[in-house]
Amino acid sequence: MITKYIILFIYFGILFLIGYLASKKVKDIKDYYVGGKKLGFWAVAFSSRATGESAWLLLGLTGLGAMVGASAFWVVLGEVVGVGIAWFFMAERFKELSDKYNSITIPDYLVSRFNSSGNTLRIIAATALSVFVIIYVSAQIDATGTAFENFLGWNYFTGAIVGFVIVLTYIFTGGFVAVVWSDLFQGIVMLLGLILLPIVAYFAIEPTVPLAQEMVALEPSFLNIWGEGGFTTLNFFTILGYAFIGLGFMGSPQLFIRFMSIKDTSEIKKGRWVAVVFTIITDSCAVLIGMYGRYLLTDIGQSPEEILGNGAQNVLPLLVEKVMPLSLIGIYIAAVLSAIMSTIDSLLIVASSAISRDFYQQIFKPNKTEKEMQKISRLITLSLALLALGVALIIAVSSPGRTIFWFAIFGWSGIAATFCPTIIMSIFWKGFNEKGAIASMVTGFVAVPIFKFGATKLADIGIYFDKVGEHGPAFVLAILVGIMVSVITSNKSTA
Repeated sequence: MITKYIILFIYFGILFLIGYLASKKVKDIKDYYVGGKKLGFWAVAFSSRATGESAWLLLGLTGLGAMVGASAFWVVLGEVVGVGIAWFFMAERFKELSDKYNSITIPDYLVSRFNSSGNTLRIIAATALSVFVIIYVSAQIDATGTAFENFLGWNYFTGAIVGFVIVLTYIFTGGFVAVVWSDLFQGIVMLLGLILLPIVAYFAIEPTVPLAQEMVALEPSFLNIWGEGGFTTLNFFTILGYAFIGLGFMGSPQLFIRFMSIKDTSEIKKGRWVAVVFTIITDSCAVLIGMYGRYLLTDIGQSPEEILGNGAQNVLPLLVEKVMPLSLIGIYIAAVLSAIMSTIDSLLIVASSAISRDFYQQIFKPNKTEKEMQKISRLITLSLALLALGVALIIAVSSPGRTIFWFAIFGWSGIAATFCPTIIMSIFWKGFNEKGAIASMVTGFVAVPIFKFGATKLADIGIYFDKVGEHGPAFVLAILVGIMVSVITSNKSTA
């Protein structure tokens, strides 16, 4: 046990050092929010991927791999496609536009892109970010408590609060620079941990017959890429739901703010392959960890949730303890915390910037000095973080059967459905106007809870909405509404 604590002490010490060093780089609000737009491709690529993955990768996707087997690779495909489109087709154009408008937040960019004269767009953007960031961050805090509980035997609530305090400390000192530098470090820890575990687990397996045959005996549909029962309508919708997770990489503010922060478009060209390869490796390894963990930790006829927890989300910590030497277990605690904290810090910075700059400063107090705005930003960051902590603890008490995977995906879906359609159309369609953007964002914001809690209750077709999830339908509806309103309002203006 002492070895685990030594490794964690070193890990947290590095994070605090990063926060201290980054604080020396923060001289104005531009440095605090986007690192002065001077960051290199390695830092941005690793930071965007570490932020995009979060707790759901190490605890959620590994759990999904243990539950459904090979069909979890549809999540990998969806993510790779989403990341690829963002980096290869959207990043350069977005960087050029955001530099042209001298934007340092996503609402900044949208207001300038549409030459907005009012504050409606800023208010909607800041509100949407605040709501879904709180939900998403609360899912990560929930995962922090679970990680400390599973790895170290801590009380869940103690673990959640300790992780929360650590993240808040280095954000307060170094702002966005600390977030990106810490994400680079944490991304490396995640990558190494995810690569090593399935390799060690594979060599720990000693099958008496071919491994594939034993896995099929464990669960007949485990190696079927279409899931239980093969290719059926219901399985098709399930697979769509898995793949739609990748849509969130095509415009989510916490990811695209990194394209603003990079030095120039040449760095994007260098970083695109780093981001795509990172995604392929980490996501594939996560699914394999789940599959090998299911084989090594459960018996034929045994429910995986009985041994591996709700949604099999404890498969990674249990597999680590089974196949890894004690000296390396601390590394895996650090890897899980890396995935969690790299997302919490990014989301809090993005949300606090939207509220402090795009809502408070731009609408109410335009004459505030840079120094005053940095103080206000930190206070707003603290307020959002405390609210997210409260939500996480309330949900932990009221919903003991929750799973980290779908808790995190709901928050991820809300952010993506609200912003991604608008970002995509703002980049590629000149005819997209402010009214269309507002309609699209409101539609995405409202549609996520409707598809999550309403459409799933519909007779006959509710099961299909349940399988496909809220992300894809809300995303598609937001695009259609944005197009329709832009066309109608532009026709009226030219009539």
